[in-house]
Amino acid sequence: MAEDKKATKARRPQALKRDDQSAARNLRNRSFKAKVTTAVRSLKGTVAEKDAAKTKSQLNVVFSLMDKGVKKGIFKLNKASRVKARLSAFSKQA
Repeated sequence: MAEDKKATKARRPQALKRDDQSAARNLRNRSFKAKVTTAVRSLKGTVAEKDAAKTKSQLNVVFSLMDKGVKKGIFKLNKASRVKARLSAFSKQA
């Protein structure tokens, strides 16, 4: 009997709105993270080519994206710092 009651209970409008907001944020965050991943992949490609000028420019792009991600709350500060440190050390190979 209690299970029948739960099945017919409607969700509150606040819960539905939170679902919509969560889905929108999830899409925005995934899109941003994909952009960062693409920039990192591009940086690694320029390091492999041994082109120092292109590498520096790509490194600046990745740093900018990571900082924006921290500002928007997509990345935590320590993760951004760790990624930036590793990539800067990696880019010195060029």
